[in-house]
Amino acid sequence: MPPQAAETVRAAPGDGLDPATMPGHWLLARMGKRVLRPGGRELSAWLIDRMAIGPDDDVVEVAPGLGVTADMALARRPRSYVGIERDERAAEGLRRRIAGPDRRIIRGSAETIDLPDGAASAGWGEAVLTMCTPPQRERILRELHRVLTPGARLGMHELMLVPDDLPAARRDAILADLSAAIRVGARPLTRAEWAALLSSCGFTAEAGETRPMALLSPARVIRDEGPGRTLRILGNVLRDPVARRRVRAMRTVFHRHREHLAALAVVARRDDARP
Repeated sequence: MPPQAAETVRAAPGDGLDPATMPGHWLLARMGKRVLRPGGRELSAWLIDRMAIGPDDDVVEVAPGLGVTADMALARRPRSYVGIERDERAAEGLRRRIAGPDRRIIRGSAETIDLPDGAASAGWGEAVLTMCTPPQRERILRELHRVLTPGARLGMHELMLVPDDLPAARRDAILADLSAAIRVGARPLTRAEWAALLSSCGFTAEAGETRPMALLSPARVIRDEGPGRTLRILGNVLRDPVARRRVRAMRTVFHRHREHLAALAVVARRDDARP
């Protein structure tokens, strides 16, 4: 394997996990993919732009992963940035990547954020709630409600089921196929269900934007990663039989259910009252 490709694989989070069973997003990261959100770089950029982060903001990001959206936010020079990252390898890489004054990475769970009440004026998470059980989702959103000041902005970027009246049997088949392919319990909701969840946890949705779920389509990969990195990712996948089988399986599932899967970003406001 060329030195550059070997370095890409070693540097990825999830190191030491079995490639055959590791979560799909970390497998893609091992292959060199950096943009791992369902709506791609464009929807992450929309989210940060719509949240209007500026120099007076103290911001918190849940599960920043490889730091792509953190870079977007930090380019707006907020007063402070805190990332809450559970994966140890990802946290180490983020500390090196975003080093600077008033920038911190806390290794821990989004369900118990090590920050005081009202510590942030804006917070967001991407591709986090989709992978959680219903109780975990509520705990994360209520914890964010605690950490944010009244009136603060909350951003989310998640996988969405369409349409809102998707039959239960079809939903069950999609969830089963997704979980089997990415090796994580995926539980996307419809747009109406995501809005209801936010409301039940003390947030009011103000704006939303959607994109196709095209994480592994060649055109999206090139837009997200650029031609050079796309070629490196392809080379890494082709040289690794396990990764090749798993990436093919993920692409098959995404294509099979393309009419019922989309990416959703929402910007909401924290209500004054605690839910």
